[in-house]
Amino acid sequence: MHLLFGVVGDPVEHSLSPVIHEEFFRLTGLEGEYKKFYIQKGMLKEGIYNLLQAGVTGFNITIPHKTDIIPLLDKIDETAQKIGAVNTVKVENGKLIGYNTDAEGYILSLQKVDPDFTKKSFVLIGAGGAAKAIYYALIKNGVKKLDICNRTLKKAEDIIKEANQSVTTSKPLSFTELEENINAYDVFIQTTSVGMKPNIDDTPLYLKHFNGDGKIVSDIIYTPSETKFLHLAKEKGATTFNGLDMLLYQAALAFRIWTGEMPTIDTAKELVMKQLEGDR
Repeated sequence: MHLLFGVVGDPVEHSLSPVIHEEFFRLTGLEGEYKKFYIQKGMLKEGIYNLLQAGVTGFNITIPHKTDIIPLLDKIDETAQKIGAVNTVKVENGKLIGYNTDAEGYILSLQKVDPDFTKKSFVLIGAGGAAKAIYYALIKNGVKKLDICNRTLKKAEDIIKEANQSVTTSKPLSFTELEENINAYDVFIQTTSVGMKPNIDDTPLYLKHFNGDGKIVSDIIYTPSETKFLHLAKEKGATTFNGLDMLLYQAALAFRIWTGEMPTIDTAKELVMKQLEGDR
C-alpha cells in the first residue's frame, strides 16, 4: 500500500520534514511519500478536507495551526490535550485523531545525554508552546524540581497552574532571579527563539557567574547548530545539545503513530545536517 503523509503549515516551504520522513520510509521498507501542504491561516477546515480527499492518512501540523486544528479533531490524546497543541494527526476510519510528539521527542533527546535525568533540578527558559510541552513531559517523567524563567511571570505561572501537579515543586522566575541563583540548577532548557538565525549574537542569559561543571544546557534551536547561549555554556564547562534530536525524535514518533514502525534517527540526522549546511 502506498502511504501519503505530509506537513501542514503557513509557511511550510522550508520544512525539513520531507527529508526526514523519506529516510524513514527507506529505513522501514514502507512505500510512501511525504509532502508539504501550504494551508493559509483561516483556511484550515477547507485545507484538511482537501487533504482527506487526496488520500492523506497522516500529517504533521506546524505554525500557525497547532491549536486551530483541535476543534476539527474527532479525538485528542491526553498529552496533546494537556499541552493544548497538536503536531501530529492520524486519519483512522475517517476520523481525525490528534497527538503531540514534541514532548516525548524532547525527552528522548535528553535521555541520550543523561539517562538518569529525573533526579536533576531543572529550569525552563521561556513560557511559550514549546516550554509548555517540555514542562508537561518532564513532570510526566517524574522530575521533582522544575522552575520556569520568563520575562512575563504570568505566563510561567499559567503553565505551572495548568499542569496541576502537586508532586512537582515549581516556581516562576524573573531573569534577575535566575541569574542570582544560576548554580542552583543542573539542567537548563532554552525554549525561546532568542539566538535563532539571523539574530545569532543574541542570548537570553550571559552566564557570567555560571559554573558549568556537571551541568547540562540545551537549546531547542538547531539553526545555528550552536547558539551563543550554548557556546557560552560550553565555555563554562557544561554539556550542551541543540534541538535537532528533538526535531528528529518527534518526527520518528509521528511516523510510529501512522505506521507502527519506530525508525532510528541517525541517518536522517546526517541528511538534515547536510541540508542545513547547504542553506548557510
